[in-house]
Amino acid sequence: MRVPVCGRLAVHVDVCVLGWLGALVLLGALVLCRSLRRPPPQPHVHCYSAGELRDGEAPAPLLARTLRWDHHLPVQLVPQLERSEPTGHRRHRRHRPRACPALQLRAGLRSEPNERSISPWRYRIDEDENRYPRKLAFAECLCSGCVDVKTGRETTSLNSVAIHQTMMVLRRKPCPRPAAHGLVTFEVDYVRVPVGCTCVLPRTGS
Repeated sequence: MRVPVCGRLAVHVDVCVLGWLGALVLLGALVLCRSLRRPPPQPHVHCYSAGELRDGEAPAPLLARTLRWDHHLPVQLVPQLERSEPTGHRRHRRHRPRACPALQLRAGLRSEPNERSISPWRYRIDEDENRYPRKLAFAECLCSGCVDVKTGRETTSLNSVAIHQTMMVLRRKPCPRPAAHGLVTFEVDYVRVPVGCTCVLPRTGS
């Protein structure tokens, strides 16, 4: 049985159409694969020379777009701590011995909250040259337990733990551009700053 000429042409046209569709699908898949393998465009990174930065300062354009750090207590306390800290002790800030003080109710009326607390703490200056603000006041708990109000002495029925506040800072890093040797850039980072201490129930093994 012979296939009519028109029938043979229709079959040929269908085969051609299917072939073109397959080629288009293959081409689209190749383009998609190439776009997936291509690395995303890198954001523009501004780098600074030493002449553009003051000692311990971040660039003025970055400070204008960020929060004012002088509103944060860990920054406000630094000048006060530096005035009250003997010059010879500044190199040994992290190694000062801690002692749980006895609570004195009468003297406590004229003292600061960290001294009146039954979980007393003190402040030390934490310094990081690659961070802005470079200096922050960190709270340190003075007791393992808490101070009993009746006796004024430490009791282990409660535990002293630090209270933390998350604070945004700028972190100084080397410029990622290959031809920018000696230049630095700044990235936003977040640090947990201990701002005080409180009393909690001790953990049990059960």
